[in-house]
Order: sequence, then structure tokens, then C-alpha cells
Amino acid sequence: MKVRQSRPAHFGLFILLACLLTCVTAFTAAAAPYAAMVIDSRSGKVLHSRNADTRLHPASLTKMMTLYIAFEAVQNGELSMDTKVRISKVAAAEPPSKLGLKAGQRIAFRYLVRAAAVKSANDAATAIGEAISGSEAAFARRMNRTARALGMTRTTFKNAHGLTESGHMSTARDMTTLGRHVLYDYPQYYNLFSRQSTHAGVKEVANTNRRFLSNYRGADGIKTGYTRAAGFNLVASAERGNERIIATVFGGRSTASRNAKVAELLDLGFRRAPSRVALRKPTRPAYAGNVGTSGAQPAAKTVRVATAVKKSLRPILRPTTSAPAPTTTIAATDGINVEIENALKEAQANTASLFPTSVKKSAAPAPTPVIVEDPEPQVVTRLSTSGGRHWGINVGRYGSRYAAEKMLLKTALAEMSTLDGSLRKVVKSKRGFDANFMGLTRDTADLACRRLQARQVSCFMIGPS
Repeated sequence: MKVRQSRPAHFGLFILLACLLTCVTAFTAAAAPYAAMVIDSRSGKVLHSRNADTRLHPASLTKMMTLYIAFEAVQNGELSMDTKVRISKVAAAEPPSKLGLKAGQRIAFRYLVRAAAVKSANDAATAIGEAISGSEAAFARRMNRTARALGMTRTTFKNAHGLTESGHMSTARDMTTLGRHVLYDYPQYYNLFSRQSTHAGVKEVANTNRRFLSNYRGADGIKTGYTRAAGFNLVASAERGNERIIATVFGGRSTASRNAKVAELLDLGFRRAPSRVALRKPTRPAYAGNVGTSGAQPAAKTVRVATAVKKSLRPILRPTTSAPAPTTTIAATDGINVEIENALKEAQANTASLFPTSVKKSAAPAPTPVIVEDPEPQVVTRLSTSGGRHWGINVGRYGSRYAAEKMLLKTALAEMSTLDGSLRKVVKSKRGFDANFMGLTRDTADLACRRLQARQVSCFMIGPS
């Protein structure tokens, strides 16, 4: 005969409370604080907000700032998209999501940018920061300086990838502001965020936002983010006709519910936004670059352009026993173009006019000028270090062909020394008319952009591809 042992009366209640506590804990961990923001990107007007100024974990939305600084660094010549970056042990050891880079590996900077933008790769983001600033800590300081310059007053960055770290916080408002600057400050790179997939040097990678891009009409970016502390975050932008809306969500419970909420907010934005509104782009912050420990900005890089003319081509007077007379014979030199030859003729005529008395007193008649011409004169041009004149520059996108052509003419007159001989070209796209100068060497395009930017003219280089 079995004897059943009695349990305390409160044993069942204890089990029930334990189950409830476990469920509540799991729910709290999955449901991060919610925040949202919706703006009309053309004007920056806020159309909806909820907890928009609450400091929360941004997760991989952080990579928008990493990429913004990467675009800025390329634009200002700190490095190029073709620069080979050596992967450090720190970058290679970052947890997923990652590209799978190995310590000591060298990879083109453009592939790191693609991996960070499309796959949201943490190892690529860290490698970008180290390539630009030398270390992730120095890069984080630059991220914070840039955030302040953009007006992101409640954001603090501690790393380049967005993995949870004490003090690494932002807000829905600040991330919306950053998304708008990415769109308008560097439109030439914005297409990265709408790619369903891309090749990142070592393999093809898929976009973490591909479901939303595929399912929401007009969606073309920008960035997803997820950690346990943050929940499912997304800054999304969509364009329909003349209207463009940016919506941000922090603290989604799943990818599907987050995407549904962002779609709802974008629909709200399109309903509330006027069909026509004046475009007021955000002001791009002044370029500061990296700052050393002393706070001093490094000196700007000097670009020197080599030329084929190595010595003066001024004609030399021929020695005579009588009064000085102008030189009357000009020897053609290999490499002298037609314009230089004409200049020499003019210089000879001017020299003759300086000695009218001497010519009159000379017993011998003035010799007939003889010009020895090269049957195939060569043109003096800049020496290219890039192997060809396959580069160009863009000086803006405009609403009409007339405005783009007007800007090209104005720029050509202002920067004749570097743009002389280039081809002015207006390229029509869905977003407007691009004003381009083509047919430049890489060095000349780089020099032209630097000079234009020094005069506050927007400019970026266009590569052979």
C-alpha cells in the first residue's frame, strides 16, 4: 500500500507565480520601449511623433552615421572607394551580423561600405571606423562631433556598429534627422540602401530590409536595426510622385510587426503631407575631418598638377655686331601646340616695335621672318596619373535642364583653369537633371572639386564606372 506524501497548500500557488514571473520577464525583454517619428522629408515638417525624444538603444541604425562619415571622408579625399583596408583583429572578432572578414585581410573600402549598408555587417562597420580614424574610439568621437553638427542633440555614440553598450543611445527624432541628411547630403550613394542584394568583395549579401523594400510601394531605404535591448528598429523612406516621407520606429516586437507599423506611419505621412511643397534641403555641416588629441585639425592635402612645359619658351635675341635687332627666326620645338606658336609670333612682333630707331639705321635690309613649322604640332596638356580622361564631376541636381545648363556655364567660367576642355553634360534621371563635367583625369577632377568646395559649391567626383 502506497502512502501519498502531502504537499504544502501553497505549493500550487508558488508554481503559478513562478510561471507568471517567467512570462512577464520574457515579455519585458522582447518588448523594448516604443518610439516613432514621421516627417515630410522635403520640408522637414513633423507629421507624427510619439516618445520621439526618449533616449533609446539605436542598434544598427548607428551604421547610418558610420556610412555618413564614410561618404564625407571619400568626398573630401581622406581615402577613396578603391583604398585597400587591412582588417584588424578587433574588426574580425565582431559578433554577427557580419561579413566574415579575417584579421590581416585586405579589402577595398567600397566593399566595406556595401556590407555595412546592405547586410548591416558589424565587422565591416568597425573596419570603416578604423580606416578613417585609426581606431574605433577615435571614430566614435568623430561620430559624436558630426551628430552635434547635424543637430542630433540627444545622441551619444560609443561604437561604429550599434551593438548594445552602456551610454550608446539615440532618439527617434535624431535618427530621422540623420536619415534625412544621408538622403540629401550624399544622394550619389543613396542607391546603396535600396539594393536587394550586392556583392561585398568576398560574397553576395542580401539586404536586411528587403521584405519592406519589396512590399511597400515607393520604399527605397534606409536602415534596419535589432538587438534585444533595442527591439526591432527601422528608419524608412518612400517616394510617391512629388512626395517623400521618412518614418522611424524604435522598439518593434518583430520584423513583421515593425514593417507593418512603419507602413502604417508612411501611409499616414502621405495622407497628411501636401502634394506640393517647396524643397528645403537640410544644411550640410562644415567639414571638420579627424581631430587629433590636441584638438587641432590636420592640415589640408595639397594637390600638385604636373605639366609638360619644363622651361620658358620666350624667344631670345640673336647677337649681332650692329644695333640690336629682333630675332627673326623661330625654331619649332617638339610638343609646342598651335596656341603657343601664335603667342611666339605675337611676342616677336611686340619685340620689333621696341626698336624702331635701330632698325632704320641698319644698313642691311630687315631680314624676312622665317617660321619653321612642325608638320604635326603636339598639344601640351596635363599629365594624367590615372591613365586616361575618363573621370568627371557633378555640381548638382536641378529641376530643369535649363537650370542645370546654367549652373554648368557658371561653374565653367568660375573654374576655367581645371575645367577647360571638359565636356559639359546634363543627364536626365527620375529625380531631376544632373549637371556634369566629363572628360577629366582623376587628378584634375579631384582638384576641380576641391576648388569648388572651397567656394561652397557642391561637387563630387564621377569615376570611370
